Amino acid sequence: MTMAMTRTLGRSGIAVSALGMGTWAIGGAMRAGDQPLGYGVANDEEATRAIRRAFDLGVTLFDTANVYGCGHAERVLGAALAKVRDQVVIATKWGMTFDEDTAEVLQNDGTPAQVRPSLEGSLRRLATDHVDVFQFHINEYPASMVEDLVAICEDLIDEGLIRTYGWSTDSVGSAEAFARGPRCSIVQHDLNVFTDNQPMLDLCARLDLASLNRLPLAMGLLSDKITAETRFAADTVRGTAPDWLTMFADGRPVPAFLAKRHAVREILTSGGRTVAQGALAYLWSRSERTIPLPGCRTVAQVEENTKAMAFGPLTNDQVREIRDILAATSG
Repeated sequence: MTMAMTRTLGRSGIAVSALGMGTWAIGGAMRAGDQPLGYGVANDEEATRAIRRAFDLGVTLFDTANVYGCGHAERVLGAALAKVRDQVVIATKWGMTFDEDTAEVLQNDGTPAQVRPSLEGSLRRLATDHVDVFQFHINEYPASMVEDLVAICEDLIDEGLIRTYGWSTDSVGSAEAFARGPRCSIVQHDLNVFTDNQPMLDLCARLDLASLNRLPLAMGLLSDKITAETRFAADTVRGTAPDWLTMFADGRPVPAFLAKRHAVREILTSGGRTVAQGALAYLWSRSERTIPLPGCRTVAQVEENTKAMAFGPLTNDQVREIRDILAATSG
């Protein structure tokens, strides 16, 4: 089975690579009070090489957020892509306030007054005159309160400051509320071998939205990099996991997730794939609208992930088998 190397961002008609690159991990240290939210110390030189290598290997969609590293990820990404800016699609997010100097996340702010200043800050850090995909970043914000946000996004398109927009949310109702905007074209949501959201995929098909998949490799659990012996530093998000991050506890991977990975390993590694490549192939099989956004900090990670495009998606039978195995495992 051969897959196209490009996919479309829903109603916008914007063509992008079937694989994107996430940049949370390259932002470096960040925290909200005593809760670490970053992946550890940033290596800007390696991150820059990774971003440029991804572009060289065909990746054209790069996903970031103003809060990643409290502005740092946007700065690194903008500088790395400066020479090819007109050949890539940059997606960023707004909705969280932060202190750039202390790398501290402060609070959520979903008010209409926050939208334009947030975009202006992102444009400055990315060193660009427009953002291709502008995403609301407060997952559980009340869907009944976003009408004004949608209207502002429509105005920003008219002004040439953004090309399209959407919501980073796992709520189908929230995604549907935002998609009432005529030029909303995406929803970003969790989707991986462990975490499903068929209703969201159905919504994307019904409303002509692209499905941007965050945590497609389950923060590294869907790779061979993390084992039962892995220990994460306490000053990282995996080392001191917040309540919503159930895959890690006490600085270790939760054994149940390692067991699930082991149960489906043979299918994921079919055809010579690595586990990570199989996990990406699984997502491409779920829908023609899915675009995984694996986070990458190194050139090696980029090279492994992009090679998944050469293998293409798993078969429908393989997907069904994976889901049956995991259902039995969970039971």
